[in-house]
Amino acid sequence: MLSSSSTTVNNLPLKKRLCFLLKLVCFVSSVLIFCEFLIYYVVIFQCQWPEVKGGAHMSKKETSASVLKAIILADTHLLGEIKGHWLDKLRREWQMERSFQTALWLLQPDIVFILGDVFDEGKWSLPQAWADDVRRFRKMFKYPVSTELVVIVGNHDIGFHYEMTTYKVNRFEKVFNFTSGKLITRKGINFVLVNSVAMEGDGCAVCRTSEAKLVALSHKLNCSQQKPNHSNKRCSDVEKLPASEPILLQHYPLYRKSDAECSGEDSAPPAEKNIPFKEKYDVLSQEASQKLIWWFHPRLILSGHTHSACEVLHAGKIPEISVPSFSWRNRNNPSFIMGSITPTDFSLQKCFLPYESRVFTIYCAAGALLVILILAHCQLLTPPFYFAQRLISKHKAV
Repeated sequence: MLSSSSTTVNNLPLKKRLCFLLKLVCFVSSVLIFCEFLIYYVVIFQCQWPEVKGGAHMSKKETSASVLKAIILADTHLLGEIKGHWLDKLRREWQMERSFQTALWLLQPDIVFILGDVFDEGKWSLPQAWADDVRRFRKMFKYPVSTELVVIVGNHDIGFHYEMTTYKVNRFEKVFNFTSGKLITRKGINFVLVNSVAMEGDGCAVCRTSEAKLVALSHKLNCSQQKPNHSNKRCSDVEKLPASEPILLQHYPLYRKSDAECSGEDSAPPAEKNIPFKEKYDVLSQEASQKLIWWFHPRLILSGHTHSACEVLHAGKIPEISVPSFSWRNRNNPSFIMGSITPTDFSLQKCFLPYESRVFTIYCAAGALLVILILAHCQLLTPPFYFAQRLISKHKAV
């Protein structure tokens, strides 16, 4: 049987065999191009910017002038030289690069925020490894002049509190122009950047400096929000900022007991939801959380760290959104947040990236189809039509 099949294949005209081989190459190439390139456009194209109140009645020009379009993502965890296998690193970085560049091209945001844990091994990487990680980050997350990129520090970038040093903090600040207690104001909207790793409350050098900047900034913001006829000697010489209530951007979430109240398809798995969070490790301490709320009275808090989505209310009125990880290494269904923000309002919408399980399903289906085509071409597989015809003939004979 095998020898006759081999003879049949060898007797096929060379031109016909080459034509079949070309068709196989085109099929495989099409699958690769779709799964590794086009699928990001197909999925992200379905994401739309949310509308803020009154935005529907504005012209496109008025909306562009008054509404800030922001993309928020978290926990990219670029693998380093110690734990990162080259194939895993290649795959994850390609996925994130294609997702980020496609989102920039299709959505054209004004600003992008990355909420910490940019790197996976920043807490212990040596200078050469750090430089290589930064180089790869800049390649993956390059952006046009029309878009601004703001990066917040996370525990994997400088280490947990007991690993954090002034050298690591300065190294991160030098690359990303990040400072805890820094205020970014765009279109009259105030964003406060927080080094949540330094909110330990133990009086360490980095912690003292960070908290002092936050206190000074909170004083400026609170003075700026007072009514003009309200006299306050403490605010008389303070630089006036836009009166918009601030939005806090940080890596650690504010204190919550667990993810038990979180819902949604990208929330923590059911087995993990009821696991109690550890203060100063999974979330900020209750004391540090209260400080930030007292200092800034924010209208919105955006955080990362848990790799899963969650929405909670603090003090019954302040929403906090925990943004899921942007890396397929941490989730099957990564996503990012799209925010339409004005000085007085905001509207958020989640944009999911391609599910990795679906990409694998496409590859498996394409692989199975490829095997069937090759077997049929080599006449090692009876075509279904002839197989059915033979069955009918035998039935009639009986």
